[in-house]
Amino acid sequence: MTTFPLLAVLLPFLAAFAGLLLSRWPHQRPATVGPPPPHGNGSDTAPETGTPEAAGERANARAAWLAILPTTASAVLAAWLAWDPGFAFLAGTTTSPQPTGQTYGTVTTGAIPISLTLQADPLSSLIGVLVTLVALAVQVYSVGYLKDDPRYPSYSAFISLFTSAMLLVVYAGDLLVLYVGWEIMGLCSYLLIGHWWEDRGNSRAAVKAFLVTRLGDVGFLFGIFVLGQAAGSFRIAEVLARVPEMSTATVVTATMLLLAGVAGKSAQVPLHTWLPDAMAGPTPISALIHAATMVAAGIFIVARLFDVFRAAPPTMDVLAVVAALGMLGAALAALAQDDLKRVLAYSTVSQLAYMAGGLAAGSETSAIFHLLTHGAFKALLFLCAGAVIHHVGSNLMTQMGGLRRELPVTFVTMTIGFAALMGIPPASGFFSKDAILAAMDDALATGTLTDAAALLLYGCGLATVAVTGAYATRAWLRTFFGEARAVALPEPEPGTAHVVDVTEAPRTMLVPVILLAVPALLLGFAGELHVDLGVAAISIVLAVLGVGAVYSFWRIDPMADPARLLGPLRAPCEQAFYADRLYATLFVRPVLALARLVVRTDDVVVDGAVRGSGRSARGLSGILRLAQNGNVQLYVTGVLAGVLLIAVGAVMFA
Repeated sequence: MTTFPLLAVLLPFLAAFAGLLLSRWPHQRPATVGPPPPHGNGSDTAPETGTPEAAGERANARAAWLAILPTTASAVLAAWLAWDPGFAFLAGTTTSPQPTGQTYGTVTTGAIPISLTLQADPLSSLIGVLVTLVALAVQVYSVGYLKDDPRYPSYSAFISLFTSAMLLVVYAGDLLVLYVGWEIMGLCSYLLIGHWWEDRGNSRAAVKAFLVTRLGDVGFLFGIFVLGQAAGSFRIAEVLARVPEMSTATVVTATMLLLAGVAGKSAQVPLHTWLPDAMAGPTPISALIHAATMVAAGIFIVARLFDVFRAAPPTMDVLAVVAALGMLGAALAALAQDDLKRVLAYSTVSQLAYMAGGLAAGSETSAIFHLLTHGAFKALLFLCAGAVIHHVGSNLMTQMGGLRRELPVTFVTMTIGFAALMGIPPASGFFSKDAILAAMDDALATGTLTDAAALLLYGCGLATVAVTGAYATRAWLRTFFGEARAVALPEPEPGTAHVVDVTEAPRTMLVPVILLAVPALLLGFAGELHVDLGVAAISIVLAVLGVGAVYSFWRIDPMADPARLLGPLRAPCEQAFYADRLYATLFVRPVLALARLVVRTDDVVVDGAVRGSGRSARGLSGILRLAQNGNVQLYVTGVLAGVLLIAVGAVMFA
C-alpha cells in the first residue's frame, strides 16, 4: 500500500500522455473549421469506415477509454487508501492511523533539499476519493456531452492531467512537490476553460482565470519559502512539528502569503472574479473545477497546514472577514443571475467561503466535511445543468421552464442537489452546513477569533442560509416549473456544443448524474453525527424563509423573475457589486495605460534614437559619396587643390 499514492498520481498522468499522443494514431483527423456537429441531431446512418468522420469517432472512442480506465483505477486505489482513515477523520477521532507512503528521492539544492515524498493520511485520503470519483463522473459524462467535438481527445487528456495534478497536491508530503501540482492545475484550467477558443469571450475568460490565480500563487510560493526557511525543511510533517519554535511574526507572514494563494485558487475575496467567467468552458469542466479539484485545493491547503494557521490569530481573523464577505456577497450575486451556470458559480464562491469560515472558527473537520458534501452535490448540480443546457440550447433561465416533464431524471436529481445546497434534511448539505454553523457559534463563546470577526462571521453565515434558500429555489422554479419558454436556436457558432433536443440526455450523461445523487443525499450520514439542535432549527427556519419569499413572488407572476424582490439592490447584485468594474478602474486601465506609455516611449525614444542614428549615418555617407563618384577629373582637381593649399601654408607659416 505504500506505493498506492504514487500509482494514483501516475495513472491519470500516463492517461493524459497516452490520450494526447495515441488517441488519433494511426488515423490523423484533418483540421476542422467551424462548429462541431450538433448533439442528438446527427444522422442515423453510421459514417463510412474510411471517412474523416469515422476516423474522428474512432479517435474519440480511443480517447474515452484511455481516460476512463486509468481514472477508474485511481478511484479504486484512493478508496482503498481512505477506507479506515477517512471514517476516522469524519468521526473526529484523536488517534488517526500513521500516514501511508514513501520517499522516492531527494533533490539537492543550495540550501534546503526537496524531498520527493508522497503519502496518504486521513485528510488526503478523503480528498483523494472526492477528486477521483468526481473526475471519473466528469470523464464518463463528457463522452455524451462532447460526443462529436473534434477536440475531445485533447479535452479528455487535459482532464486526466488535471486529475493527476490535484492528486499530487493531495498526496504530496513536501511543500514544493505540492506546488508543482498546484501550478499544473492552473495550466490545465486555462486550457480547459478556453477549450472553445474560437469565441474570443472564452479565450479571454481563460486568460483571466490564469492571470488572477497566478497573482495569488506569487504570494503562495513566497509563503512556502518563509515556512521552509523557518523550519529548515519543506517536508510538511517537519514544518508542522516545528511551528512552536517559529516566531509569531514568521508564522503570520507565512500564513498571510499562503492566504493569497488560497484566495486565488478557491476564488475568495478579493481574487474571486475569475470563477464566474470560467463558465465559458464546457459544463463538465465547471463541475470538475468548481466541485472537486481547483477550488477545493485552497481549502485543503488551509486544513493541511491548520496547525500553522492556528498559530497565527491575525490571519484567522482575516480569513474570517474574507469568508463572511464572500459567502453573503456571492449568495446575493447568485440571486440576481440569469445564466444558470453563473448562479452555480457564485454559489460555489459562497459555499467555499462557508468552508473558509469553518476553518477560521477553528474546526477543520466541519470544513472538510462540507468540502466533501459540496463536492458531491455541486458536481451533481453542474452536470444536471449541463443536461438542461444540452436539452434547451441556452444557459439562460429566461429560455427555460416547464422542464420537469421533459427531463424527469434530471428534475429529480437536480432537486436532490438543490436540497443539499439549501441544507434541507436529510440531504448531505444539512449536516455539513450545520456543523460549520455550530463551529461559528462556538467561536463566539470560546474567543478563538476577535469578537468583531466572530460576530461578523456568524451573522453573515446565518444570513447566507436564507439567501441560499432563495437563489436555489429561484433557479429550481425557473428551470423546471411554469410554462416552457425554450425556442429553437439557429446553428451554433464555433465552440458552442449546445442545441435544442427533445429527449432526456444520453445514458453516458444520466448515469453519472444518478450515481452522484446518492452521496449528495446520503453522505451526511457518514461518520458520527453531531447535530446542534438549536443551530439546526435556526438554519432550517432561515432556509424556509428564503424559500417562502421567492415562492411567494413566483406565485404572483410565474413568468416574471422572482429576483425582483431585491428591489434597488438587483442591479448591483447582478453585476456582483461591480467588483470587475472596480478592478478595471483601479488596476486594469492604469496598467494598460502604463503599457501603452512604455510602448510609445520604446517606439519614439528608444527606436527613434536607433532610427535617427541610422538616418544620420546615411546622410553623412551621402556627403562622402559625392567625393567617390569615379570622375578622374574631379580626383585630379582635388589633388591639385591639396598641393596648392600645402604650398600656400608652407609659404605663410615658414
